[in-house]
Amino acid sequence: MGEAVEVWRGSVAMWECDAMGHMNVGFYVAKAMEGLTGLAAELGMAGAFAPDARATLMVREQHIRFVREARPGAPLVMTAGVVEIGECEARLIFLLRHRTGELAASFQILVAHITASDARAFPWPARIRARADVLTLDVPVEAAPRSLNLEPVESQASLARAEALGLPRTALGAVRGGDCDAFGRLCAELVMARLSDGVPHLLDGKRQAADTHGARAGGAALEYRLIHLAWPRAGDRVELRSGPSGVDARFRRWVHWLVDPQSGRPWCAAESIAVSFDLETRKLITLSDEALSEAKAQVVPGLSL
Repeated sequence: MGEAVEVWRGSVAMWECDAMGHMNVGFYVAKAMEGLTGLAAELGMAGAFAPDARATLMVREQHIRFVREARPGAPLVMTAGVVEIGECEARLIFLLRHRTGELAASFQILVAHITASDARAFPWPARIRARADVLTLDVPVEAAPRSLNLEPVESQASLARAEALGLPRTALGAVRGGDCDAFGRLCAELVMARLSDGVPHLLDGKRQAADTHGARAGGAALEYRLIHLAWPRAGDRVELRSGPSGVDARFRRWVHWLVDPQSGRPWCAAESIAVSFDLETRKLITLSDEALSEAKAQVVPGLSL
């Protein structure tokens, strides 16, 4: 195995935090995307995300573990490496740590090596493969999938399927030019931001029902898997349909489909594990039997990625 290389260093700004008092998931992904630029350079692809790039990396999937909160002012550092590399794709690992060395979040990102002009996948050159060998890492136990699996899946996401399952609309909007990367595609962090923005509509007061101890309750994501099926561009519209696919006394499993409201085709399918927690003690809230029964009744049968 090789050694992790530092690809990002910074801290948490107040404006990157949400109503829960910790860094919003969209900004975690933003830092991971900066880290991806850094790792690309370490692999010999400096300038891979510049407008004049000939070859670049396209994100196919993301697996994210949110392990410890990052609150305003927290200093963070990210290291990265290569988990495995195929003919045209690679699985990369990014580890975001607190100053203490404790893991804040991990990202396994599946990327494709593509032409910048027409997004055509093509094989890695020998020089990048050689560098990837030096940067190859094992996935730490605390960064491995816990409640979600990374097996290949054929997504059932579509607007028509969402309508058939009765999934509510939780977000609706359009992609602006400033939302896009150098190649005109919606930035990955803004895909995650759309999912996050829809959560209050999805909960619609249910978080308060989960609070059985008189605590002031909030919510947090623990794990995410995002499959990018197509990339919206400036002028495209996006609509989010979401619903619960499973629940127990402490954890909820949500499925989110980001779709094109015009054509009905999917942009992204995501699955997440989330919890309710006490905003004062920062500890998880366990549902009462009554609240758990109510939550189970809201699960959408057959809903998956």
